[in-house]
Amino acid sequence: MEITQLSIDEFIHDLASKTPTPGGGSAAAVIAAMAAALVSMVANLTIGKKDYAFVETQMQELLTQSTSLRQELLDLIHADIEAFNQVMAAYKQPKTTDDGDNKKRSEAIQSALKTATDVPLQCAEACRSVMRLSKIAAEIGNKNVVSDAGVAVLAAQAALRSSALNVYINIGYISDKDFTKSREDKLDLLLDGADAETEEIYQLVKNKL
Repeated sequence: MEITQLSIDEFIHDLASKTPTPGGGSAAAVIAAMAAALVSMVANLTIGKKDYAFVETQMQELLTQSTSLRQELLDLIHADIEAFNQVMAAYKQPKTTDDGDNKKRSEAIQSALKTATDVPLQCAEACRSVMRLSKIAAEIGNKNVVSDAGVAVLAAQAALRSSALNVYINIGYISDKDFTKSREDKLDLLLDGADAETEEIYQLVKNKL
């Protein structure tokens, strides 16, 4: 069964088990997908409401973008598991005294680690996008569900920082310094101002309650 077809209970059971997947990367993607879903909910509960007719167009666009992000994040659950499995498969390649074989194994490991870095980085990027959308939801969405926009930004921030940890743990084993520098720089941009943005949206929501 596909992991996204598991019940919540089954997924959490698998997360708690001795198997390494699903792990933190998949959990981060799930949390972010839920954040995107909450943004969609705010949009859905705003669209068609007479009192919010003046933001109908913005809410339709918000729904489109949050739905797309939710699907991207669900896909990243699979991608994270596959990336980890590739890393494990690479490490399981035989060690021999043959220089060619050792080089092949090392190259496979490095390649797999790069993929395992880019998946959570993509998740982090999606998380920042969800944060941006949650602000719109909080600002102009149905005030009766504004608290859900607040939950969305807090969940997205948690997923962003969680994804960052998964980037950091992988780049520590990558020898290509140009690659690690480029990913660190991109991650720094995604993290920059995220905490302040979250607090701003949190306070915006709180003041509307």
